[in-house]
Amino acid sequence: MGKIIAIANQKGGVGKTTTSINLSACLGELGKKVLVIDLDPQGNCTSGFGIEKEQIQNTVYELILNKCSVKNSMMEVEGIENVTIIPSNVNLAGAEIELLEFNEKEYILKNSIDYVKEDFDYIIIDCPPSLNMLTVNAMTTADSMLIPIQCEYYALEGIGQLITTINLVQQRLNSKLKIEGVVFTMYDGRTNLSKDVVDNVKNNLNANIYNTIIPRNVSLAEAPSNGLPITVYDNKSTGAESYRNLAKEVVEKRVV
Repeated sequence: MGKIIAIANQKGGVGKTTTSINLSACLGELGKKVLVIDLDPQGNCTSGFGIEKEQIQNTVYELILNKCSVKNSMMEVEGIENVTIIPSNVNLAGAEIELLEFNEKEYILKNSIDYVKEDFDYIIIDCPPSLNMLTVNAMTTADSMLIPIQCEYYALEGIGQLITTINLVQQRLNSKLKIEGVVFTMYDGRTNLSKDVVDNVKNNLNANIYNTIIPRNVSLAEAPSNGLPITVYDNKSTGAESYRNLAKEVVEKRVV
């Protein structure tokens, strides 16, 4: 049965999509069968895998509105071993209102993914940068949450709200939901700020923290615009090695 990990932080620009793409690709490299669910209306995870998101007929939008089956919404990611995606595009932006008509709207994604979760080792959900009904659906579907935190001054801003939301979901909707871990992103070892942020989070956030820290890296920033994970765009870069190390930690469940 596949382990379902939602990658979430309502703060934008912290590396959620970069982590979703590259963690998935690195898990695939390790021989794990991976399903990626792009739950962000921006569809950046979809385009980051080189998929023309506006040309797709069946996306996660059609899936959650019962306009297609889960199998029909899945696409193989060309050139990336062991990775399948349920893509997204701007149509998903309207789903929040349309879901209001549904009974048990918090479980719509879960009910679909239950049919295929045994076909994969890992299911990675790229969440939108907000705590809306799409994110709640990710939390009810997931076994655990992985939280990227950018190494910047306002790193902890909003994390308390995310933790509160996770606690509410645990109490009311998904008692099995756990925090998988926190991963630091955009780390610059040349600055005291990055080091201070890491120390501050470790001292103030009661959560598992991965040993792997994702550095600021030019190739990591360029790869999505080329529609490639870092392991293909720049195979030997520090960004590629960092995400490989994170994938190993996720598989081995090594956190501090």
